[in-house]
Amino acid sequence: MLADQEQERDFQRFLRRLDEISSLVQGLNSPDPAVKEKAIAETEERLRDQETCKEEESKTMVNRTVINARASDTANAETANTEGFLAVLEKDAKERAKRRKRNERLANALKEKGNDAFRKGDYGTAIQRYTEGLEKLKDKQELYTNRAQAYLKVHEYEKAIGDCEWALKCNEKCIKAYFLMGKAHRALKHYSESRQCYEKILQIDPQKESLFKDCINEVNLEEKRMKDEETAMKEVRSGNVAALSIKELLQKLERPDQSILYYTGGIRLLTGAVKHCTEQTLFRTNNGFSILKDNEAVRRAFCAERKNTAEVDLSVSLLFLWQAVCTGNEENQRLLLTQPDVNAQLPKLLSSGVPEIQKETLALISLYSENENGRRLLVRHQDLTKWLQILMTFVSSTDARASSAVNILSDLTEEERFKTQCRVMLSTGVLPLFTQLLTSAKLVNQAALARCIGVMGNLCADVAIRMQMAECKECWQACLKLVDEYLAVSTPEYQACLFAVLGLIMNLLLESNVTIQYFAVDLSGRCMSLLGDKDGRIVTRAIGVLSRILPASSSAIEEVVKGGVVKKMIKFLKAGGQITSNYGIKTLSICTRSSRQAQEDLVKSDKRFSVLLKLLDSENEMIVGNAAFCLAQCLVVPGAATALLDSDVVMILLKHAGGDATRTSVQQNAAIALGKLCVAEPRHLFQLRKLNGLAILNSSMKYIQST
Repeated sequence: MLADQEQERDFQRFLRRLDEISSLVQGLNSPDPAVKEKAIAETEERLRDQETCKEEESKTMVNRTVINARASDTANAETANTEGFLAVLEKDAKERAKRRKRNERLANALKEKGNDAFRKGDYGTAIQRYTEGLEKLKDKQELYTNRAQAYLKVHEYEKAIGDCEWALKCNEKCIKAYFLMGKAHRALKHYSESRQCYEKILQIDPQKESLFKDCINEVNLEEKRMKDEETAMKEVRSGNVAALSIKELLQKLERPDQSILYYTGGIRLLTGAVKHCTEQTLFRTNNGFSILKDNEAVRRAFCAERKNTAEVDLSVSLLFLWQAVCTGNEENQRLLLTQPDVNAQLPKLLSSGVPEIQKETLALISLYSENENGRRLLVRHQDLTKWLQILMTFVSSTDARASSAVNILSDLTEEERFKTQCRVMLSTGVLPLFTQLLTSAKLVNQAALARCIGVMGNLCADVAIRMQMAECKECWQACLKLVDEYLAVSTPEYQACLFAVLGLIMNLLLESNVTIQYFAVDLSGRCMSLLGDKDGRIVTRAIGVLSRILPASSSAIEEVVKGGVVKKMIKFLKAGGQITSNYGIKTLSICTRSSRQAQEDLVKSDKRFSVLLKLLDSENEMIVGNAAFCLAQCLVVPGAATALLDSDVVMILLKHAGGDATRTSVQQNAAIALGKLCVAEPRHLFQLRKLNGLAILNSSMKYIQST
């Protein structure tokens, strides 16, 4: 009886295993990639378990232990059946692997054909090829996302979302799927769902923050546009007079074959009617931006190269109108720049030579440059290659155009793509004009010139631009000329220009080339003359230039040392000020490194090294490192080390030599100074022993030996 029950249990176990294997087979045939992948994993696990069972059975055979013969027969039968089934399953798995490899090749070929059709704009064929590829391989993520992209092009947004969902089943971290799904939801006005898709991108890859911001911004703009249009339509339906007048005026402007004066008057009336967002929206929804495209007379007058008085008035009126409809309205700003005639005419209007047109064109462009989205629109839709050159010409203006142009330039320099485009025209178009402005400082708008110089200094953050400028001899000569004019006539206007020029020079001196070496003596001499200026900001920048130009020329060092640079630097260092101290001590370290005269001058000027000791207590590591370096250089002067006997210099240097400063030069220079101090005056060694500092000094011997 017990044997029969055991046999029945074995049989039931066998049936359960058959059910499990049948379930695996169904999973392998499933169209759902996730289910199929899970089934393959379970099959592989069963095959591994089977191998383990075989090993255990072989051990049992060796032991020759047999218990319950009938149960064993049943187990053997079950094992035989299971092994046979798994063998078939294993064979099937291998065949499937071969088929998958073949299908992978076919799917890839179809994907490439689809991509080719997509590039040609044949989206229907692209969708067909991607679909054929998915028939070969249902779990290929790229085919789903590529087909979703094609569906977006033909406005099949629901299908695009479906494909993105399948792509995410294949790869739950597919950024492209979330990106395309976000676009599809936005097109369907599912703004919340669209934002969620873009938030997923940021969760998957925090480095995509820029993409995330752009996408969220597009959703926000689209949602605002829809709300504005709904509000505008309500105003129209309610009979709002102002709203209705926009439509009526636009209809009147559509009349053909009218005089230019007629169109100019209509445009001015329309401008006066646009007061709020509602009117701006109605202008857009009633095809207001098609005035140029649809009206030949208006387009001909606006695009004329040499405009008569009537054409100038019409152009100025249009510019006023666009300012009215674009102020604070980013959707209108976008649409305006996508108008081919407007896009092509903006640079021409700036270069027209007609002050009224230039003034209003600058005002219109300012609407874009003042905010991040507007700047991106300009960079995206305009070739800004010549804009730096064009806008720089307004510095010669004595009216508001100069200020407006420089404001736009200052804004545009925040865009990396603008800097990249500036490289193209820099040497041939921009630098000749810039040097001309510098040499004609008396004749131009000096306030605008100062800001223009600052713009050029900011552009020097781009290495390619900085290299071009640093190699331009004419640019260096123009800078020196402006310094000379300031020294001759120290007016407040020149003061701002000089301050900006010194900042530009400091940026250019981040480079090292033959041109800089050529001008080093002249430039350092001008800076020495500026050290007596009453404006502390100019003095600080002059010292900064010295700290960067002197390493380029030993002759320059010799000249400034003869001119008393050491005594002047000690004077400024006594006065304090972290920026000035940073530049000043660096200048001293450069001079004392190569000039014995500078070393002796420092020992004479800084009695008992009170200034250097004060700098060694600074929290600024650059200052500490250079102060230690200067001290080490000066200890070769007879009596210098003896003058420090009553100070706590050993303790200070020991602290820095064994400290944990971020800059290793601090430890190195402090250790070198400490070693030289003890060599020059052995009594310092006694104090070092008292402080148990020999171990630190010994570990620093490599620095001392290298000097």
